[in-house]
Amino acid sequence: MLRRVVLRFQRDRKANVAIIFALMMVPTIFLLGMALDYTLALRKREQLNAAADAAAIAAVRPAMLTQTDSTVVQATATAVFAAKANLAGLKTTPTPTVNVVDSGLQRTITVSYAAESINNFPGVLGKQTWQIAGSATARASSAPNMNFYLLMDDSPSMGIGATATDIAALITYTAPAYQSAGASQNCGFACHQTNIAHDGGTKDNLAIARQRNITLRIDLVTSAVNQLLNSWSNCPQSGVSGGVMQCMAALNNTTYKAALYTFDLALNTLATLTTPSSAGTQVSNISLMPVAYQNCVVVTTNCKTDNGTNIAGALTSINAIMPTPGLGTNATGDTPQEVVFLVTDGVEDKISATCPNASFASNSRCQQPLDTAMCTTIKNRGIKIAVLYTEYLQLIANPSTGIQKTDSWYMSWIDKYDQPTSSTGQIAQNLQACASPGFYKSVQSGGDISKALTDLFIKVASSTASLMQ
Repeated sequence: MLRRVVLRFQRDRKANVAIIFALMMVPTIFLLGMALDYTLALRKREQLNAAADAAAIAAVRPAMLTQTDSTVVQATATAVFAAKANLAGLKTTPTPTVNVVDSGLQRTITVSYAAESINNFPGVLGKQTWQIAGSATARASSAPNMNFYLLMDDSPSMGIGATATDIAALITYTAPAYQSAGASQNCGFACHQTNIAHDGGTKDNLAIARQRNITLRIDLVTSAVNQLLNSWSNCPQSGVSGGVMQCMAALNNTTYKAALYTFDLALNTLATLTTPSSAGTQVSNISLMPVAYQNCVVVTTNCKTDNGTNIAGALTSINAIMPTPGLGTNATGDTPQEVVFLVTDGVEDKISATCPNASFASNSRCQQPLDTAMCTTIKNRGIKIAVLYTEYLQLIANPSTGIQKTDSWYMSWIDKYDQPTSSTGQIAQNLQACASPGFYKSVQSGGDISKALTDLFIKVASSTASLMQ
């Protein structure tokens, strides 16, 4: 009897589930408790990492990059971290360690912390808190003090109409029907000819353009420089008067100076290095180079050429004026960085005894893309070069079909440098090679030169902060 009862008990499985469940409760509760506390600790670490990120970025803002006292920088980062790190569930609010490393204009900030997340199941885990830690690193270069030397092409080719419609209008209004045997008839250039009597005309092409309210490319360049130095309505910082240069100086908390030149056969000084506002007073003096008459750039008894653009010569002259650049910091003894800002259509038209394919062998008139040798010389001195290419165009236009390649002089001497397009031809390639890396921009006929010049300046002048880790 007893034996049968024991055997029946052995075969009975009705209580196994309860026994197994009871045995599994202990590790299950342990694992649930650990998972909950670990998840909460990870969430707090993410929040503290975000606080460290914010603290590191705050310490490399433009206003802070000018601060030379590292204790002030550390205090700023610590305050930003503390404002975001006061979280429930921490044993104490952690105090970060802020490391500041300056190297020239570059500053690297590392914000690190260690904290303890309070566990909800300390008995299960056998510990009251869970250790968490993290760090963030940000790096930025402060905007340097800079001197800008603005070189504006004022050669006759900058008198081309600003759009195809303007070019066509110039051609129309320089026809004999509008000016009696006028100077440079049927011409897409608003040439400023001082001796129109030589050609039997009554008014020069520039006067015709002004009378007919035709916009010229030099007008767009002048407007762009005016926005740079005198008036910009889009400055994001309130209370700043002046142009893009003054706005960026205020945003970056730095100092900019400007010099203003035009160039044709030679460099023409409008304003030597001064404040942007003072240089801006000379913007209205940007004007086309005058020529005596067709095929005569100066009044002589024997004019044989109307060359008028020596870009390399202008760069040579400005190189002699510009000092050796510094780092642009506010450290004692340091000097500003130096920048050449070149605005041109990129085609040289000059007298050169070494020209490989002179237009006229008798006077060595040379029409070619910019020779970049002087650009290299300038950049080797540590001077930056920014180039805005106002793309070179042929002279003849039709508003309904676009610009037509029918001008024989253009086709003979220039068109080959504009192939396959003016944006990709040899003229564009040489100007891009002249510019410092990243400091090249082109704008086509009818394009917004003011925006292009502003964008290029901001790219040169801006500083950025980056989160490294």
